[in-house]
Amino acid sequence: MTRTQATLIGFSAIVLWALLALLTVGSAPVPPLQLNAVCFAIGGAIGLIWIAVTGSFGALRRVSWKVYAFGTVALFGYHLLYFTALRLAPPAEASLIAYLWPLLIVLFSGLLPGEHLKPLHIIGALVAFAGAGLIVARGGISARAEALPGYGLAFLCALTWSGYSLVSRRLGTAPTAAVAIYCLATAVLSAIAHLFLEETTWPTTGPGWLAILALGIGPVGLAFYTWDIGVKRGDIQLLGTASYAAPLLSTLALIATGIVGASPILLLAAFMIAAGAFLAAMASRSR
Repeated sequence: MTRTQATLIGFSAIVLWALLALLTVGSAPVPPLQLNAVCFAIGGAIGLIWIAVTGSFGALRRVSWKVYAFGTVALFGYHLLYFTALRLAPPAEASLIAYLWPLLIVLFSGLLPGEHLKPLHIIGALVAFAGAGLIVARGGISARAEALPGYGLAFLCALTWSGYSLVSRRLGTAPTAAVAIYCLATAVLSAIAHLFLEETTWPTTGPGWLAILALGIGPVGLAFYTWDIGVKRGDIQLLGTASYAAPLLSTLALIATGIVGASPILLLAAFMIAAGAFLAAMASRSR
């Protein structure tokens, strides 16, 4: 596989993640932990099929349990936070805040040993966080006090995924097949937690079932495998820059389906987040 091919495969994950908010909204009223369990079971099953076809089971035995634990905690934690955030706050706003993770990846990587933050990093951070502030304050913060917990969880999503992506760079020798174990372990943990903390609720309509199936196949399935291939074998900086299109695509998908209105402030916030993250990426590329 060439570097260009791996990069193109990584791009597909960005497109799939842009549908995460739309499909999560469509899966209501399924509670977050139950949704986690079902979607990751589907994603893990896809991985097992791929491993069987490629004969990669032997490679899994050489992966440290610490790597499996890390991947499982990251995937379980991120999606629990994300699904819960979209239940507690307006989906467009929560999704945009969660999509601050590309910016955080750039900023946190600049703080690693041997790296330095540049003025564009700081400018990009300020622009992006100003965009996040716009969507939280849209219509007045006091009028949206009930949504603040959802906003907070969405920001924790951004922190979780940026941390996962950065640490994954140091685990480059771990095979992509290991992602299947992350998914299956996350499904088991989610199912156990669901039984103790939630009441089982299934979709009442056909579109609801289709949304769950689509989540498990795409944003909570194939996307993890293609992203892993992209960041380990492709152009990581190009992929990071392209990730900033995700919040724009996510918002456009919600608007196109009529879930949210195309308000000027919401669109401005989306472009500010994307523009701020892009400036930070340019600072990194200039090094």
